[in-house]
Amino acid sequence: MYKKQQFKVLVSPTGSMNMLSQLEIKDLKKKSSKLYKLYRNCSLAILNTGNKSDNCKLIYEKYKNFEIKIIQTARDFKIELINPPLFAFIDGLIIKSIQENLFSVLRDLIYLNNLIKLEKISLSSQETTNLIFNMCRNASILKQGHPPKLAVCWGGHSINEIEYEYCKNLGFALGLRKIHICTGCGPGAMEAPMKGVAVGHSMQRVNSSDFIGLSEPSIIASEPPNPIVNKLLILPDIEKRLECFIRVGHAFIILPGGPGTLEELLYILGVASDKNNSSNYIPIILTGPTNSQPYFEAINSFLSNIFGKKITDLYKIILGDFNQVAVEVKNCLKLVKLNRTLNNDSYSFSWLTHINKNLQQPFKPTHKSVEKIILSMNTNPSTLLCQLRKVFSTIVSGNVKVKYQNNIQKKGPFIIHADKKLKLNLKSF
Repeated sequence: MYKKQQFKVLVSPTGSMNMLSQLEIKDLKKKSSKLYKLYRNCSLAILNTGNKSDNCKLIYEKYKNFEIKIIQTARDFKIELINPPLFAFIDGLIIKSIQENLFSVLRDLIYLNNLIKLEKISLSSQETTNLIFNMCRNASILKQGHPPKLAVCWGGHSINEIEYEYCKNLGFALGLRKIHICTGCGPGAMEAPMKGVAVGHSMQRVNSSDFIGLSEPSIIASEPPNPIVNKLLILPDIEKRLECFIRVGHAFIILPGGPGTLEELLYILGVASDKNNSSNYIPIILTGPTNSQPYFEAINSFLSNIFGKKITDLYKIILGDFNQVAVEVKNCLKLVKLNRTLNNDSYSFSWLTHINKNLQQPFKPTHKSVEKIILSMNTNPSTLLCQLRKVFSTIVSGNVKVKYQNNIQKKGPFIIHADKKLKLNLKSF
């Protein structure tokens, strides 16, 4: 019987990952190990860079014969890709950015695997922050001594053409002001600003641009990194990913999106509204084209009805004027620099920002854990923000993460308990 020939290619290490221990290589060679499966799936996502599909089941099915192997040589190691997506190669050679990101994934997963072996599974608040710092340092994301220049852009992967163009123009306006960018690394509102910043930096002859992408293992297959990302970091879970955004970012821009964007907004509002951060300056701007007005009005109305003016005063809404947003961000960065100087906080990694342990603790949306969530107007605001964040995180998981999709198919929809007023407000989305 005719056997289809396999396509195999060897790839050399590059970037910040060029050495592995004997034990690490042994773990990665075990196809049955959790580490291998995770590494294989994350690597497949990297090789799908530029793919517009957000259906990870289709990706896994299409490349079910894909394998990745660690090949040890006398001096170092290489990885062998078997039946990878062909569009990751040009004239038989792997695209450089994809090659770098493949080894970024390996670097981060090895770090996390070693951490688990040290039995640091249950981390204290301080240990969690130290872990995030160490991972950022390993990924060369932190720039000691540089003034605040990093804008975090949060938004959805499925946006329309008008929203995409607005996000790209906003990025261009930021790039012309030599502002760098950090996103969730996927397509849509995560890719468009990066494209704009790239052009702006090129015109301003910025020699070392930061296009930072932060992801986590269970979501990266649904959101393969966009082609602009040049510094990729895979955090252990969504909560550490969100904390990492807060620690490394200097200004936060909320663009049109869906449940994931609402989760991010609720998270940062939970941080900004914490009385322990009253002396910290955390600029938050909600923006999009004028046709996104109903979306932002719904968000503002939702937050106002539940939390009142104290929450809505924490952010600004600017619609239809990307230049105004860029000017606002530039001015905000000056205030961030002044604030961190006065507080003696680091420019590159905010150690002094307090993050409530309820926001740090990983939440796994099982049917049992979700049913325990109680949404009540009688709950104190900080707790309610945490609970609402979990609700939107659950919606994201049920839509894009295979594990939770399978659970829903077996057990039916999640059940969330909320009082009448909250139910009515949640229906607006």
